[in-house]
Amino acid sequence: MGGVAESRFYRSLDEIASHLRRVREAVDFLSVGRVVDEIVSRRRVFVYGAGRSGLVARCFAQRLMHIGVESYVVGETINPSVRRGDVVLIVSGSGETTSPVCIGRRARELGAFLVVLTAHPDSTLGRMADVVLVVPGKTKLVERESYAPFTSLFDIAALSVLDSIASEIMGRLGVGEELISIRHANLE
Repeated sequence: MGGVAESRFYRSLDEIASHLRRVREAVDFLSVGRVVDEIVSRRRVFVYGAGRSGLVARCFAQRLMHIGVESYVVGETINPSVRRGDVVLIVSGSGETTSPVCIGRRARELGAFLVVLTAHPDSTLGRMADVVLVVPGKTKLVERESYAPFTSLFDIAALSVLDSIASEIMGRLGVGEELISIRHANLE
């Protein structure tokens, strides 16, 4: 690696690590607790996000499945219908992306409990949510320059918050990593 690339690589890595420390201080733990309570009590979760946020949402759905929570990724052909009271969790840094906003509206119409992870709580999605988890981070709105590419700070922070929520759910359900091992894919 050349000096410029190496310098940018470490600056990006340092920026991401530093950002996660700030996220820990910024996340509202009462909101986290409410999300955990809703998932534990309702036990059916549908997730959605567009682009990289969608990949983060998929990671969460997979982790929920690993720990015994019925979870689905919106848009997959094998999904059941959303029922009144199900949890619909949408990841959207801007809170304004067209498809997540449409999914959020439809979830509300169906009587789902809507959770939104976003950096912009006053966004269209944020305003319609039952619970907003504010996850700081640069989004596609490019609020500031950074070494981490485009939406990476939000995406990595959202993944970290969701994995930490999964850990809390594991504790509440008395689930250990042995269940994850049993439920983990074995046709790989």
